[in-house]
Amino acid sequence: MNLTISGHHLEVTPALRSYVTQKLDRVIRHFDQVVDVKVLLTVEKQKEKDKRQRAECNIHVKGNDMFAESAHEDLYAAVDDLVDKLDRQVVRHKDRLQDHHHASPKRAM
Repeated sequence: MNLTISGHHLEVTPALRSYVTQKLDRVIRHFDQVVDVKVLLTVEKQKEKDKRQRAECNIHVKGNDMFAESAHEDLYAAVDDLVDKLDRQVVRHKDRLQDHHHASPKRAM
């Protein structure tokens, strides 16, 4: 899995990098065929303080690309919300891939 964590108007500290990596392990635990993950952490230059910390993520899994974004006053809370959204998408994608149809039993003649 290729993991890219970048910051826009923000320096990605080792603590922030390890926090994002730790949270993304939950997504990988549910679906192990993740090929590429790109995380973008930004601080918006808005006058109001409400929801100016943003986290975006693109995930490339086998057969699909997924995107999620989240905004919050706290960057760590934005990352938590982002991982929750991604986790739901990945679990839904995994359920779609699994074959839920069972073969009908053969009739004895």
